[in-house]
Amino acid sequence: MSRSVEERMADVRRLLECARVLFAARAGLAPAIAAASGLTAEGVELGFASLEREATDAELRAFVAAAGDAGRVHVVLSANVFVAPLRAMALARAAAERVTVRVSPRDPVLTRALVEEAVAAGDGAIALVDERDVARVDAGEVHVYGRDETIAAVRAGVRPGVVVRGHGSGMGVAIVSPGAQMDGAADALALDVVAFDQRGCLSPRLAVILGSAARAEVFAEALHASLRALGTRIPRGQLLADERSDACRWRDALSFAGRVWDASDHAVALAPEGSPLLVPPAGRHVTVIPVPSPEAVVSALSPIARFVVAVGTDDLAALGGMAPAHARRSVLGAMQRPPLDGPVDRRSA
Repeated sequence: MSRSVEERMADVRRLLECARVLFAARAGLAPAIAAASGLTAEGVELGFASLEREATDAELRAFVAAAGDAGRVHVVLSANVFVAPLRAMALARAAAERVTVRVSPRDPVLTRALVEEAVAAGDGAIALVDERDVARVDAGEVHVYGRDETIAAVRAGVRPGVVVRGHGSGMGVAIVSPGAQMDGAADALALDVVAFDQRGCLSPRLAVILGSAARAEVFAEALHASLRALGTRIPRGQLLADERSDACRWRDALSFAGRVWDASDHAVALAPEGSPLLVPPAGRHVTVIPVPSPEAVVSALSPIARFVVAVGTDDLAALGGMAPAHARRSVLGAMQRPPLDGPVDRRSA
């Protein structure tokens, strides 16, 4: 390690200060972010609440340890969550003395602003590149954020000796305990669903309800009401064509097999106990499933466990082994704001 831990922490702190500056100036950035991301102005404001601006010394030490050590890092960003570039850049900067960042052409606004602010603050080790063929990277690491196919293509294209760290497709899951207060848990989960219109790897797509089918139905109705109320304050943005078509197929399948609460800007579906998991697409869509026991939760999630990046619950103490070991754990309502103690996605790259 050519730089000390303290020096690396200082580099990350500089980026956090840049984030604080941009957060204070977010009104000037918001229209361009809304136009690029498809979020509404209200959705952009909610998303800014997830921009990392503070971290404890202990979190930063864990962050630096997770970053590893590389001479150079080239970062390839995706466009799913507009605040995600901050953590990606910080992870690269903690690892390397030289960092280049390829912006997503579909959502470049905050990335460009962060790099410009960092350079103005005296960090000459980070730079933007609009186009860079990964085959031209001849040393160090490439950090790729995006679809699994994108990561595979980058791995196939880099030169021998270049390390690729992939941060791929993922999702969040909510687990509602037997003692949960239904309305409160639904309100909290709705916040996690609405953030970024459910496009991030922390965004919950499934709600697993410990208990009977009747209890799951009560929760589904409560979540429908919570999403409807929240949607009046934070309208959903534009859906992509494939998101709309996927949502139609998901609704049709659950309407046949279970029950769907449908609205113009969201949908909640109740699946029968023991039925195959139908994971909905982004766009404020949630499948609710009843599960009789903690052991049954593990079994129900096993087909998708490797994709579960985050688990939210009303009772962290009772979560135990129900969540995959690699998944981040948080209380409902805080799934989109994990501490800055490492990559958001803790699965092996």
